[in-house]
Amino acid sequence: MNRRLYIKSVFGLAVAGTASFSIFKWVSINRAIVPADLVHKRDLLAELAELIIPQTDTPGAKAAMVQDYIITVMLNCTPAKEQNKFIDGIAELEDYTAAQYGKAFLKCSPSERKAVLKHMAKNSSGYSYKILNKINNKLFGKPFFLKLRELTVDGYCQSQLGATQGLAYDYIPHTFEACIPLLKNQKSWATK
Repeated sequence: MNRRLYIKSVFGLAVAGTASFSIFKWVSINRAIVPADLVHKRDLLAELAELIIPQTDTPGAKAAMVQDYIITVMLNCTPAKEQNKFIDGIAELEDYTAAQYGKAFLKCSPSERKAVLKHMAKNSSGYSYKILNKINNKLFGKPFFLKLRELTVDGYCQSQLGATQGLAYDYIPHTFEACIPLLKNQKSWATK
């Protein structure tokens, strides 16, 4: 075989392979999601959110209905690539749970659930350089656990239970005070 022809063929195959992988990746990241896929995971999201903000002497994330906030924000306010990454993260969590414990996440014990969530948090840590994480998040969306944690905290702090019972709440803040010293064991302010 002619050497030049052989090198051109190998180069052509490499370019075609790279291009087809890139197109496949782009299509899988930007595909439209089916809203029912996320809505059917309401109970799972409620348990995951409750693990992040558990009920103590203040209401937890499940009581504050954070799962509904997460679903609403994911369906209406999030780009397609982050929606897909979130749904793929849920599928990864379910696959990991089935592989580790042989049952669904909702049937796991509390310690098993915490172990699964720790595994997901560990996998979401990303690169050791912050700039690489920022680039990755910008191009492909935030990892599942980071997005879940962000939405859980946002939803909890914006809920009535979270703002009035989980945080310190002033019904009618009369003045804006940028810096207020916190007392010992004082809750963060929901308003001020």
